[in-house]
Amino acid sequence: MPDIIQFVPRDQCDAADNLNAFIDLCRNELTIFGADLNWDADLWDVTPWIFRSGRKGRTALTWSNHDTSKQKMGKLLSQPFLNFAKSYMRYQHGMRPTKVVGFRLSALRALERSLMELHGDSKVEKADIETFNRSAQLVRDKFESSTSYMIGSQLEMISHFLVENKLVADSFIWKNPLKRSRDNNRVGKKADNARLNKLPSEAGLDALPRVYNLAIEAPDIITTSIVAVLCGASDRINEAFRLPVDCEVHGKRSSGEEAYGLRWWPSKGADPMVKWIIGTMADVVKDAISKLRKETEEARRMARWYEENPGRVYLPEDCLHFRREKFLTGKDISKLIGLAKPDKGNRWAENNGLEKIKIGRRVYFHFHQFEKAVINMLPNSFPFLNPETDLKYTQALLVVPLNTFHPRQATHRCMFEIVTTDTINNQLGAGQKHGKTSLFSRLGFTEPDGSPIVITSHQFRHWLNTLAQRGGLSQLDIAKWSGRKDIRQNEAYDHVTAHELIEKVRNIDDGSMFGPLAEFVAKAPISREEFMQLSVPTIHSTELGFCIHDWTMMPCQRHADCINCTEQICIKGNKEKTARIKQNLLDAEEQLERAEKAIEEGSAGADRWLVHHQLTVKRLQSLWSILSDPNVPQGAMIQLSNDKEFSPIRVAMEDKIEIGDADSQMLSRIRALSGNKAKALQEIKTKQ
Repeated sequence: MPDIIQFVPRDQCDAADNLNAFIDLCRNELTIFGADLNWDADLWDVTPWIFRSGRKGRTALTWSNHDTSKQKMGKLLSQPFLNFAKSYMRYQHGMRPTKVVGFRLSALRALERSLMELHGDSKVEKADIETFNRSAQLVRDKFESSTSYMIGSQLEMISHFLVENKLVADSFIWKNPLKRSRDNNRVGKKADNARLNKLPSEAGLDALPRVYNLAIEAPDIITTSIVAVLCGASDRINEAFRLPVDCEVHGKRSSGEEAYGLRWWPSKGADPMVKWIIGTMADVVKDAISKLRKETEEARRMARWYEENPGRVYLPEDCLHFRREKFLTGKDISKLIGLAKPDKGNRWAENNGLEKIKIGRRVYFHFHQFEKAVINMLPNSFPFLNPETDLKYTQALLVVPLNTFHPRQATHRCMFEIVTTDTINNQLGAGQKHGKTSLFSRLGFTEPDGSPIVITSHQFRHWLNTLAQRGGLSQLDIAKWSGRKDIRQNEAYDHVTAHELIEKVRNIDDGSMFGPLAEFVAKAPISREEFMQLSVPTIHSTELGFCIHDWTMMPCQRHADCINCTEQICIKGNKEKTARIKQNLLDAEEQLERAEKAIEEGSAGADRWLVHHQLTVKRLQSLWSILSDPNVPQGAMIQLSNDKEFSPIRVAMEDKIEIGDADSQMLSRIRALSGNKAKALQEIKTKQ
């Protein structure tokens, strides 16, 4: 690992001098990206220093500017900003490494463009709030909102770096104005389309078990087996690539039944875990792992040979005799590599720089040159497939012979490769727009309208998370199951529709209801089902829970003062919203103390604020006591009453209940009088 050297600015130097010192440090003393890094190159190949699971090919830093970033060879960043950009990328990768270097580079490109526009040159010491505001505007105009937010965060990081290290003339504080894309709307055509884009289609889900059973070719077997694993647990595809060949774990449940799980290494901060597979999917995942192990064994055998025999080429069993040969023919090379036609061996040799040797009319090639050419094809990180988890190719489940998934090239018999995200997505239909076939098209499955089935590997994760949300699994459990460090990330995977959410609230058991709705259900002169249909006509998410206000009747009377509204419903078990309720209680108690102090000081109008804060604190305390009560079941629906709140719907319902009670009492009196009259007549007849 390269040494980390921290830059320390000098107080007696101005911004330009500190900037020159920073660039000199990064150029001449740092070894990040290699001690032999060509500083002046237009492109830095940083592949060995940035590992991305499930990705092949190189990772490069291209020093193009904001306008030419998508061009192969375009205009570069201007000097002197270019030297700062190179220094910043090298320095920050040592201090705050990232795999998504594109966001950081895009932020630098936008900053250079704004400096040129506003100051006429690209001297970074001239950067100020106006410069960064313009940079954010450039980012917003060029990228989608979700990407803009990430690049804006990198811009904010750059602004802090410049100020903290005294690289700008004047200090300033700048915050990222680009907001995270958070569309929580569950209703409408836009929301429906967003859900459809993130969830696999019904036709695709129906076809998957059939293509799993029909698959006989290696690409189809491997793809469907990976999908089976992804459907057995809520996983990212790049986490599947981290699975070792001995990933299976067998245990016992508390009931005595067999438990089956996989050793798992989450990719976004959560600790390594055993991910237990639900019982209904356990046999399927077992079978899938068995198939994967069988299809990938030859590739692991190759990797084991290269690890144990450095500098020597792996040969298949039927080609071991070639190791004694000094020369190879084109036909020999075709057999060794697995090429379909004998004459293709000559072309392969020429393409890989093997020297031709003519003996009579025949052409030969040196075996040692062939050996060297094949060994040069080994991955850069060999013997490690995943340096982050120390997973070697010999231990990996998902390593395959080279060209296994290539539609037109023969599977290589002497070299291996990893399975990539793009490979699996192409097998699931993403490559059809580029003329590639998918496992669905090869086996004759389409959407009902005849269009091709297209699924992405990440849609299975969205699908399983949505099933968990529908089933009422707690947010903490969903986060743990999904390998997340932050439960707030659950929200992006929750695609339960508005109609499903309404039905979920309507069907909550009476014993798990607390508040006015629970009281009305018991007293209502109609059935529970009819009452809940009327009482919960619609629903939408709020900061603290859900609101059941019917907007067709009237606008919101509370104007987002949800805690003091009787139409606010909280569901126990939502960790994120429970934490907000706790924080709101702490804030309200602090505001109540301020109001009490204001009254002591004689502030005008403080008494009205005191009453408001007292009510808010009381309601939040009541809500918190219910949420923290262990006797209240998970998933319970909690609704607080408010005797001071006017609600036309509530008044109408109470009037109906009172009328019903009055009618019932009158009927009882009539029956009593009728009974007494009959009794009196009977006594008269007896006396007579």
